[in-house]
Amino acid sequence: MKPRAIRRALSAVLLVTLAVSTTACAENTSASPDPTLHVVENNGHRLAFHFTPGSSPAIVLDAGGGSDSSYWKDLVPRLHAATGDQIITYDRAGLGDSDEVPGPWRVEDAVSDLEAGLRTLGVTENVVLVSHSQAGEIATYFVRRNPRLVSGAVLVDASLPPLYTDDEITRLVAANQPQVDAARKDPSSKQNRQLLATADSFVAVHRAYHQVAWPDAVPATVIVSEKTPFDGSPEDAQRWREAAASFARAAPNRTLVTAAGSSHDIPVDRPDLVLDWIEKMASLVR
Repeated sequence: MKPRAIRRALSAVLLVTLAVSTTACAENTSASPDPTLHVVENNGHRLAFHFTPGSSPAIVLDAGGGSDSSYWKDLVPRLHAATGDQIITYDRAGLGDSDEVPGPWRVEDAVSDLEAGLRTLGVTENVVLVSHSQAGEIATYFVRRNPRLVSGAVLVDASLPPLYTDDEITRLVAANQPQVDAARKDPSSKQNRQLLATADSFVAVHRAYHQVAWPDAVPATVIVSEKTPFDGSPEDAQRWREAAASFARAAPNRTLVTAAGSSHDIPVDRPDLVLDWIEKMASLVR
């Protein structure tokens, strides 16, 4: 796999790239108070949630690996203007303004954090999840635990269970190993600690994830990029597209959409497409 493909693969399969993490943290710094900010405590750490009031459904935007709530800063005002709905973004543990949590990354902890945030904000029904890349894994487990809370989802080039065969996990671990080894030489860096936390649990997390099914009752739109995170590795790119197609075929209330010409960062490359499908899902569940 070429170096560029390795960097994109890291983001797609949870391993946090240093460049993305650094940018996300820098963008989140503000000299003035943020009226949307709500600090949520869960299991001994604090999380930054951003809440824009509106009608139902509550649209929750969850960014991919290494990115925080600032990833959605251009889409939030447009989405709120178009729908009038509640819009929620947040920084996962260790990112943006949320506390760092030591130890290997656990999807169950990420789900618990999102549950705590929605509970604190008073969101008890009719949620639409919009989940990019890594956040697709959090969404899958979240929906399984809260099928009556989530009314629908838009999965944006999301990491989905069909991808993670033993063969693909082995390929990804091998491709990522040089960056993981480099991070171990400097564990004092916050970004490197996040990378290592994810790497240390990667194999076990994704072997388990491969066996997880999305609840049939919850509709989902699956938007897959044309270039995928593996631009430069045709075999892995094809496996990514096939995983999205397989997931979409598994139930009649799922729609597969291809973002023509887009990189893995579909919300950046094709924001109008993403907004359109979020609006369609929100209209469906009103």
